[in-house]
This record gives sequence, C-alpha cells and structure tokens, in this order.
Amino acid sequence: MEISEIIPHIEALIFASDKALSVNDVTELVNNAFGFLEERIETDQVESALNGIQEKYATEFYPFELKQSGGGWQFLTKPEFHKTIAQLNGDKFLKRLSNAALESLAIIAYKQPITKGEVEAIRGVNSDYSIQKLLEKELIVISGRNETLPGKPLVYSTSKTFMDYFGINSTDDLPKIKEVLADQIVEATVIKPEDFTDNAVLDQVAENEEETPNLSEETGDYEAESNKEDAAPESPAE
Repeated sequence: MEISEIIPHIEALIFASDKALSVNDVTELVNNAFGFLEERIETDQVESALNGIQEKYATEFYPFELKQSGGGWQFLTKPEFHKTIAQLNGDKFLKRLSNAALESLAIIAYKQPITKGEVEAIRGVNSDYSIQKLLEKELIVISGRNETLPGKPLVYSTSKTFMDYFGINSTDDLPKIKEVLADQIVEATVIKPEDFTDNAVLDQVAENEEETPNLSEETGDYEAESNKEDAAPESPAE
C-alpha cells in the first residue's frame, strides 16, 4: 500500500485520539484497521507519513500543527491562536502553578525518581501540599519505592501529562541546568572617561590628574593598609 493512501487514516487517528500516539501505536492501529497480515505497514513507512503530515500543517494556511509532545504525536493549536482559544475555557485555562509547586516540580523533573524527603531536603520546607497538588494535576506520578531507604518511601517522577503540558516529547528535551545558569550571567559594565560625551567632564578629569601629586615619588614606596582591626587602647595604669 502506498504511503499516500495511509496518510489520511493516520491524520484521522491522531485527530480523534485523546492522547498522544507513538509511531508504534499508529502502526498497530493502521494495520488492525486494514486487516493487514502479510503486507503489514512498517514503522519507517509511518514515520515518513508523519513527516509529510507535519510538513503539510506547518504552512500558514492551518491554525494547528502536528507535533511530538507528551511521548507521541498529536495535533496542537499554533501559539499565535492562544488568546483566541483561551476564551473557551475561561478562568480554568488561566490557572497557574504556585511558586512552591513549580519548585517541587522542577526538582522532581531534574532529580527523578526522587522521594518527598529528598525534595524537602533541597527546598528546605515541607512539601506535602505541593506534591499533593502536582499529583492531583497529574503532572507527577508515584513510580515506585526506594528500597534502600528506611521505611521504603515512595518515589515520584514526571508523567506524560507533564510532557504534554510543557510541550516536550521526553525529559531529555528539558533545558540543561548549565544553559539556564549561563543565561543569568551578566557582565559588569566598564565605564571609561572617554565614554562621556560631555567635553567639560573630560577636561575636569585631565585637570585633576595634573594637580594630583605622585605620592610614590615624593614619599617613596608605602605599605598597603592592614586589614586587621586597630588594637584597642591600653587602659591607664591606676
């Protein structure tokens, strides 16, 4: 079967699905739909079809696009239509995570799998409420227990909903911590006399330099001031 023949069926599957579909999911569903037994469609054919669909909807003619997000492929509205579709969901659409929840979520995302105690050790505060809210929003999941720690506490990891929420396909797509820190580095601004546009300022600087005596020539070398505190004066003898 030609790829062009299965493209509409792949589009229909992704459009109708309430979750992101992986290449393997799409391959299996298409094969089941056509009842292919001997001439089954391979994953590389599906990948080629997906690339063609992605290129098709990338044009300005469509308000949505095909993207890899949440661990698979799905149709997403393009960013420029965010304000328009936000009206459909009202205040619910505008709800944001609290700073405490974002802190806990960031720690879990970069340190997963991680226990609640380890999250609290990094944050320095109790994180029961934050983790509970993240579980309710399905941004994190309980992924097991830490068998090496006393009491075998639960460990948490990010979910597929987390990847979908932030528009990434896996946690490997998260920005590297080094990249984030590099963006925060700000170089000091060096101000030189010649940077001033006022000539009067330059003339004043030059006059001051001529009038200031060269102490090293008149008095010889001198030691830098000591960093030690001055000794307290001795009390007079009685």
